[in-house]
Amino acid sequence: MATTLSTLKFEPGEPRYGRRYVWELPVRLSHWLTVAAIITLFWTGLYISAPQLSTAGEPWQHFVMGNIRMVHFISGYVLLISFLIRSYWFWVGNNYSRSGFPFVLKASWWADLKSQAMQYLRLERGHVHLGHNALGGLTYTIFVIGLGWFQILTGLALYSESNPGGFWSVLTGWIIPLCGGSMQVRMWHHTMAWGFVVFAILHIYIVMFDSGHFNNGLISSIVSGFKFWEEGDLDNDRWVS
Repeated sequence: MATTLSTLKFEPGEPRYGRRYVWELPVRLSHWLTVAAIITLFWTGLYISAPQLSTAGEPWQHFVMGNIRMVHFISGYVLLISFLIRSYWFWVGNNYSRSGFPFVLKASWWADLKSQAMQYLRLERGHVHLGHNALGGLTYTIFVIGLGWFQILTGLALYSESNPGGFWSVLTGWIIPLCGGSMQVRMWHHTMAWGFVVFAILHIYIVMFDSGHFNNGLISSIVSGFKFWEEGDLDNDRWVS
């Protein structure tokens, strides 16, 4: 159930606004690790799929593709570590780290999703959440959690081909025959990566829109952890504690 900051008791003449610590350090750390990893993975992935650099001399003297692949693999491990940190903190962090979770079986979640979508379409301020709202939670679940784990697993499956029978081959090698072969996995891995581009465009636009429209310090909060609230804003969805 969402609680509202308007239920707080104010003294006569007391300002009905303030600042609250929302995003804890592991959440912020995971966010920026994910950003750095995805940007590096996308550009190195583009090069791997269609090499453009032509160097003079024998390839073995330059090892350009090998170095690009090494950067790609290291970035993949960074993304995996970032996702593991965020998954762990989802359970042990504050309620803001779980806000916006898609409760598809609850009518209140669908009502919040519809309300938030209509407010964006009408450019209305509406109800502002200190954490993620239902629309933000659904978007993150699809484009970050779902797409992210798909890319991690398919990437590790392709990586495991360099060491048949090794750790990653045992853990993720089953994905290759499931998808119909290495080429099909590579095709899906490359195609689905463009989903991050779509998400990045929407994410940056919404963040800039919300920060300017709501004046809640949304952009700076992912660095400092603090967001600003005013009376009537929604606190967070308390579904664990």
